[in-house]
Formats: sequence, structure tokens, C-alpha cells
Amino acid sequence: MATGPVLALAGAREQLDDMNAIRLARFASIRTAAWGALAVAGIAGLVVGAAAPPALSQDRQTTVVRVPVTGTIELGLAPFIGRAIHEAEEQGADAVVLDIDTPGGRIDAAWEIIDDVRETEVPVYAYVNRRALSAGAMIALAADRLYMRPGSTLGAATPVDGQGTKASEKMVSAMRSEFRALAEERGFNPQIGAAMVDERIDVPGVVAAGELLTLTTNEATELGVATGEVDDYDALLAAIGLDGAATVVMHTNWAEGIVRFLSNPIVAPFLLSFGFLGLLIEIKTPTFGLAGGLGLLSLAAFFGARYMVSLAGMEELLLLGVGVVLIAAEVLVIPGVGLAGVAGTLAVLASATLSMVGSYPSMAEVISSLGFIAVAVLLVAVFAFALVRHLPYSRSLRGILLSSTTSREEGYLSAPERPDLIGAVGTTITALRPSGTATFGDERIDVVTEGPFLDAGVPVKILRADGYRHVVREVRADNQGSDET
Repeated sequence: MATGPVLALAGAREQLDDMNAIRLARFASIRTAAWGALAVAGIAGLVVGAAAPPALSQDRQTTVVRVPVTGTIELGLAPFIGRAIHEAEEQGADAVVLDIDTPGGRIDAAWEIIDDVRETEVPVYAYVNRRALSAGAMIALAADRLYMRPGSTLGAATPVDGQGTKASEKMVSAMRSEFRALAEERGFNPQIGAAMVDERIDVPGVVAAGELLTLTTNEATELGVATGEVDDYDALLAAIGLDGAATVVMHTNWAEGIVRFLSNPIVAPFLLSFGFLGLLIEIKTPTFGLAGGLGLLSLAAFFGARYMVSLAGMEELLLLGVGVVLIAAEVLVIPGVGLAGVAGTLAVLASATLSMVGSYPSMAEVISSLGFIAVAVLLVAVFAFALVRHLPYSRSLRGILLSSTTSREEGYLSAPERPDLIGAVGTTITALRPSGTATFGDERIDVVTEGPFLDAGVPVKILRADGYRHVVREVRADNQGSDET
């Protein structure tokens, strides 16, 4: 029986089928990537559309844009206020009113807001509606005129770190100079502004050294810090000469809400984890698919949100790009855990860390960011262990993940090793001439007979499992009870 040539022909046919399957898989991966790109473009279009400025008013009646500045000032708030001021300028509003009630927040976010206030040509009025402390005081003083509701407070602007302790002298000096500059613009004593930041400043008749300055409504009005006292919003409109003007209250749109959610420090570690985990799955699979798309989408959401709130700049994005290129080179060009892979991983982690701190981070913020990155790495390690340890042997996912590797000299395997099948007894469901199919329990296995051709319905036993090639022998009635193989 010339079984050698027949087996060789069968192997060649299987290799051809594998090549065709790889071509189809590559085409499918290109199609998947194309659809993914269209989906991302569609989402980006929706976000841009959501951020498009609506018309404030179709007629030319007097219009005032009221912008709430409430809660903690963070980097997600700055783009919203910037958009509101920009839309008011484009639509020809007569004034912008910043309705302030905040305990303060991030200094870098306040600086972005102040820049938008200073650069606009529309008059901007600050209405301190209860309290404008710390960074909120700086925003209030940057307005063209400042009005306060009775019983409100303004000041207490000493910069602190994430643990509530006083920031470095460098940061205190920068804030002190900022408040003095704002005081000079507003026309009141610059030392009063400096005393809101530094408790060492002594202002005779106002505050003694050792006490941080916080002004009430009456004190701010008497010292010329506030333009006047108003009972409510309607009284404010009358004070600025726009009594009876139509008011447009600005609110965050859904796109800005998503950005603020994605930039939340609680969400960040999970986005990073899903991103790295998706790329890890793609390394273990032969083509680009759903896992890789979700991974890239998670990383895009993480860095995109931070870019939109000015946490991540071009430096972080370039560092991320270098890291991705190095990891791709490690995976596609020089497989193995080498210098390129380690350097790429460190570059991506460094980019993620830098994108979680602002322009002037404190040591506490840096430590907090490193903690979030550590959590993300831990989550990736746990999921990766489960992936590598259990998924390759999952019957429902068999064929999706590669469970074995070979060297270039040995060739490539088209199926995982199945040593658990050696010795299994089943029944042929097709004729073996010499290859065919047999059932072993509830599995259909492609098999090859080591001896003569066999008909369907013949009991067989697996002798060897060489990758996709399972060699069987007929089980005769006279040797079913023996251990012969």
C-alpha cells in the first residue's frame, strides 16, 4: 500500500487550505479595521456636532450668557467655560456672567479659564453667589467687574497639594504674583491680592501677618475689590445696565459630559487596563479582530479625553506613538521580550503617567498618578494570567487563541497539541482513505489511519497526536481489553 505519497498529498492539501484560510483571515482583518475606522470617524463627527455652537438668539434683543461655575474646578470644567465664552462672542451676546459658587480646585484649570476671560471681547462679569475661594477667587478677580451677593466670601487662595498641605514656595510665589497682577488690573491694592495667597503678608487695617485673607461681601466692597453688592441675579443685570435682558443659561453638552467622565481618575485605570489587555489578546491571535479594536478604542478614549482637557499635549502623544512603534517592532519584526518591547512599554506607561497630571503637578499628584498606573498594570497582569492560563484550553474558544509556538525551522502549527486524546477510543463516521473523521465522545476529530483503509462505523483508537494529525488504529474485538498501541 503506497500510503506515503497519499499522506504527503493530504498534507499538501491541508497546507493549501491553511494558506487560503490565512488569506481570508487577513482580508477579514482589513475589513474589520476599515469598519472600525469608519465607526471612530462617525463617533468623532457626533462629538464635534454635539459641541457645535447653537444660536443664542435669532433677533437682536439684548442677550446675556449666564455660565455656572460651581463645584470643584477641574480640567473638565475649563473647556465648557471656554466654549460658553466663545459661543457668546460668536453670537454677539452683550455680556457673559460667571455665576460662581466654588470652594476652589485645580490651579491649571483656573488659569485656562482666566485666559479665556481675558482674551474675549465680550464684557465678562463675575457674580459671587455665596463663595469664591482659592482658584474660584482668581477667576472672580479676572472678570471685568465683580459683584457679590450678601453673605458671600472671597479669598483663601493659598495653593495646597492633594493632601491639603501648603504647596511649595515656587507655587506660592506664582500664585501671589498672579493675584497681585489681577489686583493691579482691577485697580485695588495689590497687597490685598497677595494676602489672599500668602499669610505672611501684612496689610495694615486689613489683615495682620500670620492670617490668610478672606473677605466678606461688605469688606470686599469697601476695599474696592468688589464693584458692588447685589441681592440677586436680576439686581446684577440692573447694576451692569442690562436690566430686562434675555438670559441664556449654558449647560454642559453630552460630549463634554463624556470627556469629564473619561478623564475621571477612577475611570482611567480601567481604560488603560482594557487597552493593554486588548492588545495582549491580539498578540496571541493570528489576525486583528474585536479585542484589538476595543483595546485601541480604550487607549484612544483615555488619551483623547486627556488631550481635550489639556492634560495630555503633543509631548505625551509623541511619547505614546514611540512606545506603540517599539512594541509593534517587538511583536512583528523581532519577536521576543527584548529591549524594544521593554522600552516601548516604559514609554507608554510614562505617557499615561504624564497625561494624568497637569502643567504644574505637585508631588502628591505625581504619586497618585503612579498609583493609578500601578492599579492598571495589576489589572492587566491578573487578566493576562487568566488569559494565558485558562483560555487556550477552553473548548468554546478553542481555535481562537494559539496554545503552542514553533521555531522557523520547525514550521507552524495549524492546530493546538492534544495529548489528552492519546488512547481515546471512538468510531469512524467517514471512510478513512487514509484520512477522514471520527467521533470521540462528543468531539469530531480529523484522523488518519496508520494501516489499511477503514470503513465508516469502525471502532478506532488514537495512537499519536501530532498537532492537527491524529493517527488511529482499528480496535479489534480480540484486543479491546489490551493496552496495545
